[in-house]
Amino acid sequence: MRQAKTGWKWATALFSLLLTVLIWRQGLQESFERPSVAPKISLMQTEMAVSASSSLPETIKDVFLGSDPQEKLYQALKKIPLEELEDRQRLLLGVLEESEDEQKLILKKDFKDKNFEKVRSYTLYTKKGNEINKFPEFNEIKLDPLLYQISCSSLGYPNEKCINQNYNSRISIRLLTSQLLPFFASFIGIILLIRYAFIFLRKKNTQWPEIIAPPLSLIDMTILVCGGFVVIGEVVFPALIIPITDLLFNNLSSPLKQSIRVLIGYCSMTIAPLFIIRYQLKGLIIPEIDGGWLQWKIKPIQEGVFKSISGWLMIMPLVLLIGWLMNEIIGDQGGSNPLLELVLGSDEFFPLFLLLITTVFLAPVFEELVFRGILLPVLVSKVGKISGVLLSALIFALAHLSVGESPPLFVLGIGLGLMRLSSGRLFPCALMHSLWNGVTFISLLLVA
Repeated sequence: MRQAKTGWKWATALFSLLLTVLIWRQGLQESFERPSVAPKISLMQTEMAVSASSSLPETIKDVFLGSDPQEKLYQALKKIPLEELEDRQRLLLGVLEESEDEQKLILKKDFKDKNFEKVRSYTLYTKKGNEINKFPEFNEIKLDPLLYQISCSSLGYPNEKCINQNYNSRISIRLLTSQLLPFFASFIGIILLIRYAFIFLRKKNTQWPEIIAPPLSLIDMTILVCGGFVVIGEVVFPALIIPITDLLFNNLSSPLKQSIRVLIGYCSMTIAPLFIIRYQLKGLIIPEIDGGWLQWKIKPIQEGVFKSISGWLMIMPLVLLIGWLMNEIIGDQGGSNPLLELVLGSDEFFPLFLLLITTVFLAPVFEELVFRGILLPVLVSKVGKISGVLLSALIFALAHLSVGESPPLFVLGIGLGLMRLSSGRLFPCALMHSLWNGVTFISLLLVA
């Protein structure tokens, strides 16, 4: 009977592993075809720099904005093929273009938006040597402040008429915050890294808390990760539930529909792994372990919060460094997480709130439960601490199905694994993961 049960587990594990290899291979290949959000974010930051240039003092303008942000915006738009430009981007490029022939080519196609069409007609009219008596006031034409500013200025009107100073001041604050936050976090993180490296060299025999792994095998972990997390969680359940979700919420606006789709899809992905974990742990005799097999150990809360913030600060410069190196050596690999595009493209509160719940609360708790709660302790018990941390981080990175994001996620996974081992608790890992996602979320909102 036991041999039959063992044979069943081996067959399930091998079949799940084979399917996972195929699924991950397909997913990683498809990630090359997904557009990267990096160019979009860079373009948004350049637009913000143009707006902020009228609000920042000259002494710090070059440091944070560089020289001539409006020229940088023109060059960034010029690199995008004309047929791929959105109407707003095409109008911006046409207004910024100095060559009359190039401008005619860019603005040759009419705009559906009557406000864009009005600016287009003004621009082409003045290029013929004509003058317009009056450009509409800001409240008379529906243009965003940057487009109004550039269009108005290009027609020769003074800054007093063209610039919305209150808007530009708010943009400058957002831009400075988005740039200074990672800078200061990385600076503090480097100091903490040096401090902990010094402590480690001074006290080589410092013992970390004991990590007691549940008596599960690598076959059990294969079934959990490959069978539950990947095959059922990432493929089967979403394939069954998402079409029903699309049918039920078909009449909703696109951002809200997409946010609900993400939330329900992610919740469905957790069902199988959670059920497998419960089944695997059920019936095991729990020794005297503080916090049980998972060792959440939420209390003391203050210590957990401090450890999670320290861990986030220390991992920040390392993740940014590996991301920068990959971009310099290989270039932008694309394949950004689709959630990033949703955050950048939504300006409604409720869709953003649903995305916030998914990325900042649900994802960190669930992923830490699987990768650092169960997988890492079992791997450490089988292959040792170093190999266990590296292997769990690699699986964590690959599970996100993005070639471009895999190296930074691998470094983040190492940091989370070390947090699990050094703290002896799962709670700081989940909080550190949540903090990472939350700061990323806020950074996107500052730019969007």
